[in-house]
Amino acid sequence: MNTNLASEQIRVSEETLSKEQRKSLVKQMLGYLIAIVCLIWVFHDIHAERLFRQVAEINWGWVGLAVLFDVLSYFSQGMRWELLLRPVGQTSPWRTTQAIYVGLFTNEILPLRVGELVRAYLVSRWLPTPLISVIPSMAVERFFDAIWLAIGIGVTALFVHLPKDLLDAADILGVFVLSVTALFAYLVFRKKKKTVAHPKEHASLWKPLRVLISLIDRLASGIQKIGTSRHVYLALLVSSLIIVGQILSFWLVMLGYGLPLSLWTGAAVLLIVHLGTALPNAPSNLGTYQFFCVLGLTLFGIDKTTATGFSVVVFIILTLPLWAIGLFAINRTGMKLKEIRKEINKLMARQKVHADV
Repeated sequence: MNTNLASEQIRVSEETLSKEQRKSLVKQMLGYLIAIVCLIWVFHDIHAERLFRQVAEINWGWVGLAVLFDVLSYFSQGMRWELLLRPVGQTSPWRTTQAIYVGLFTNEILPLRVGELVRAYLVSRWLPTPLISVIPSMAVERFFDAIWLAIGIGVTALFVHLPKDLLDAADILGVFVLSVTALFAYLVFRKKKKTVAHPKEHASLWKPLRVLISLIDRLASGIQKIGTSRHVYLALLVSSLIIVGQILSFWLVMLGYGLPLSLWTGAAVLLIVHLGTALPNAPSNLGTYQFFCVLGLTLFGIDKTTATGFSVVVFIILTLPLWAIGLFAINRTGMKLKEIRKEINKLMARQKVHADV
């Protein structure tokens, strides 16, 4: 009887996974379609000869410095993640940075940013701890990123006249940050509920609702542990180094390309790119990255041919080191990306079966 029940649960789980795979495929195709449309717009009506001439005149000294700051920004992210993970377990900034680069490399070749799940799996394996225990630290990371993005837009607006659309987006982001801050404070300072160790506590509820309640409870508990940790404030401060490093690397490529724009204008364009590529799309944000980069530069008086050339150059310059370090990071894990994804799928399927019991 138990064997038949388990078999039925596995069959239902497989059917659910199949539906999710179809949904994922639709999202992937939509992402690729958006990328193609964006690239068509970017390369439409440009002067190819002038573009190639500008590329040939790049100052590679500035480019080398840009790559250095870009790498430092990701190491800062590794330092921050290590601080946020301390309530769960002890690791090192080198380990977390390695996982981040593996995740970034995965995002470069696969759509929908599945690299986030890959880096979470690697860290959960190294600590070791359940995969779900790592997710709260990543949610707090995104929260801190939103805070510094909003601050970055506010500070940049003091030095550069920003487009109205960007200011409107900043207002929406500000409301979002305030709302999430209130939620974060509530989760941190709320009183812990006494856990009821009864396996059928929510048995009468709709199955997806049971799974959702269980997930929210575990995430909330994890966020509370992080919020009450003495390391959370240092992690918030380290987060500023990430956006500063990214702005400097982006602007230094501008200098290398010969664009006569100030640091604050470079920051404004990068912030436009960040906001424009916030939602998951094609691998590497291909298409949308170039679209919003060109859009941002043309708003500040750069002609479309020059803007298009720069959008391609900065994309390649900041992507190639990521590929190289990402490949090295994967090799250091002793696993192949295919094996990592297979293990993640097993964990997800096991979690679904467990939730259905």
